[in-house]
Parts: sequence; C-alpha cells; structure tokens
Amino acid sequence: MIKNILFSLSMLFIASCSSYNSIDTFYNAHKNDNHVTAVRVPNFMLSLISNISPEMNSLIGNTRDLRYMQFPSKTAKKTTFLNKQMNSITGNSFIEVYRKNENLKRNIVSIREKKNTVKEILIYNNNNEKGSFLYFNGNFDPVKVREMAKNNQFENLGNNLINQINYSTPRIKQEQQ
Repeated sequence: MIKNILFSLSMLFIASCSSYNSIDTFYNAHKNDNHVTAVRVPNFMLSLISNISPEMNSLIGNTRDLRYMQFPSKTAKKTTFLNKQMNSITGNSFIEVYRKNENLKRNIVSIREKKNTVKEILIYNNNNEKGSFLYFNGNFDPVKVREMAKNNQFENLGNNLINQINYSTPRIKQEQQ
C-alpha cells in the first residue's frame, strides 16, 4: 500500500516537473504578464494566415497548433531568466537547427522530429529589448524547415503573423455581421 502511494506520488512529481518545461506551461505562465502579446491561432484563421507568404502557406497547410508570444526583456536579469526557460523547454527533446548567440541575445530554431517528419517547430528570439517565440505543431517536411532556418526565413515570421492577424480580425468581424 505504501509502495503504491510512494510510486504514485513520485510519478505525479515527475509529470509535474516535465510539464513545467513545456511550451503550454510557458505560454500559460506568461500570457497574462504586463506588456505581453499572446496569440493562439484558432483553426479557422490558419487559412487566412497561410496567405502571408508561400513559405507560410507550405507550413500552415499541415499546422494543428500555432502560437506566438512577444514579451518585454529589457533587463539582463529578465533576459537571462527567459533564455533559461526556453533552454529548459528545448533542451531535452528538441533538436536545434539554428542558433545564434550574441551576449544575451538569442536567435534559435528548434524542432522535434518523429521518424521522417518534423512534428514541432519552435523559433525563439530575444534581443535584450523584447523576446518572442513562434510555435508550430503539425506535420512538416524537415528539408523545408532546415532550408527556411538556414535562409533566416523564420526571423520575421512572428511580426508578419501579428500583422496578418491584425489585418484579418476586422475583416472576420465584418464578415460575421
């Protein structure tokens, strides 16, 4: 009986620790912070966003979950904290495709693969003024993802995403009336 309780408690502890290092936990922990922009794109908007560029179209067609978050990172302490949190998320099960470190500034593209398919893409940027991440979950061509990372095509994707959502939202409201 005691062994079962101890086993259950240890499994609960392990599960809670591993879930802390997930994009869901990071998103939920920071979405209500001051000066944060957090976007979780509903499925009906994925088709609208696919019109940003041909690259986005090739990604969006296979996307099940798309999130973007931009947050302030104006102090070295805050930047270090955010960089450590992202490192803990990507450190265990993601493969870094691209990384550029300049002092505390970061530009990282990480993926999670299953067999010959990329299942998750996480793009993290932090320039000591603001940080951001762009997260895709779906089924993606690894060659295309690596090509986009190599050509720095992920760098401005977050800003383009926000601009497209801001552009599309009034149009959606008008169409619903």
